[in-house]
Amino acid sequence: MTAQPNFPEMPQLNALARAASELGYEIVDIAGFLDLVEVQAREQRAALSALERGADDIEMTNSAVQSVATDLGTSVARTAEDVEHSAHLMRAFGTQSRDVAAWVQDLSERSGTVGETLKAVKTNNAQIAAISMQVNTLAINAKIEAARAGDAGRGFAVVAEAINELSQKTKAAAAQITTNIETLTEWIAQLRIEAEGVAQTAATLIEHSNGTDSSLTRMEQSVSDTKEQAGRIGAQTDKVRAVIEAFAPDLRGIGSSIATTTSGIEQAHGRVQRLIDQSETIVQSSAALGGMTDDAPFIAYARDRAAAIGAAMDQAISEGRISEMGLFDQTYVPIPGTVPQQVRTAYVDLLDQILPPLQEPALDFDPKVVFCAAVDVNGYLPTHNRTFSQTPRDDVVWNTAHCRNRRIFDDRVGLKAGRSTAPFLLQVYRRDMGGGAFKMMKDLSAPIMVRDRHWGGLRLAYTF
Repeated sequence: MTAQPNFPEMPQLNALARAASELGYEIVDIAGFLDLVEVQAREQRAALSALERGADDIEMTNSAVQSVATDLGTSVARTAEDVEHSAHLMRAFGTQSRDVAAWVQDLSERSGTVGETLKAVKTNNAQIAAISMQVNTLAINAKIEAARAGDAGRGFAVVAEAINELSQKTKAAAAQITTNIETLTEWIAQLRIEAEGVAQTAATLIEHSNGTDSSLTRMEQSVSDTKEQAGRIGAQTDKVRAVIEAFAPDLRGIGSSIATTTSGIEQAHGRVQRLIDQSETIVQSSAALGGMTDDAPFIAYARDRAAAIGAAMDQAISEGRISEMGLFDQTYVPIPGTVPQQVRTAYVDLLDQILPPLQEPALDFDPKVVFCAAVDVNGYLPTHNRTFSQTPRDDVVWNTAHCRNRRIFDDRVGLKAGRSTAPFLLQVYRRDMGGGAFKMMKDLSAPIMVRDRHWGGLRLAYTF
């Protein structure tokens, strides 16, 4: 272990060193709080921006709805006129249909009456035909008797002949009349059948026209209700527009206020970060001047381990186990299927051999020590302590906590630890424990030098 410089006791310098360490603790704690506030402020600003966009969208949508409501009102008004006209026509058509149906029904009834009359005429005509037959027979008998009477019956024979001719004509006329009556009867019967069919169709049409009339009545009422609702929509969109117009200035004012606050927080955060750097400088300067704090043993241990690691790397180059170029390789090749992403370099296998014997004992150096691991100048941590080098699972949360080897930690603390060339660097940071809980930690690092080249740093993390 590297021996600490033998400085005379300087109570005031020791007090300054302790005060600087405590100041750093408080500043980091404040910085962590500002981190949360800044994140929340940005989230609020983003939410407000989304709200403003939403308000604009609502205003645009409301305008569109208002326009649609206006168009709907106009369209409904035209539709109402069309429906009213159609209803008028349908009602008129229904009236006409009922008149036609009544006429057809009357025609059917009249056809029945005509049919009965024709039957009577046919009966009478048959009687006439029968009488003409009897007259014809009598005429024949008269002619026979007139012939027997000789000259005395000659005049009677002429009359009998005339009567015979008349009876024949009467018979022929009766036969013709019978034929015509039969034809007329058939026509009347067919007309009656057709009239009955038309009457049934007319009745169905009247029934449908009544239903259509009811449907049109309901349609008229529906169109009237729709027109009224369209008017209500227009009135409501007017109210929404008025509310949005009144709300917009307040929303913009809140956005401006949050933007100013966020900017102030960012500036404060930047100043606090500079205070952290200054407090770290004070701690290092006081330690360099001989100020003693509770961190002194950890500083000595970290510097000793860093020197040992540099020596082990140098020896590996000398033995030909790796080239100097390979040891300083910065080509980070992703390891497939790892979440969070793990990467490999040319020197990973070598460091898996030489680093554990130099890093693992640090966990037993003091109960406060949480981990001890070397990182390169880019924050890449190739070989972690065994407890943080588990085999990855299909659980990103578990992997984040237990698979921390082969990963790049390029946050502020990780990069400063890897790039600092000062004899040591003591940083204070808040470690996220999950669930909104944080724990204050100290990150003590010492540079790792190999053949006068800065490879990175050894990080020794421990609690207060």
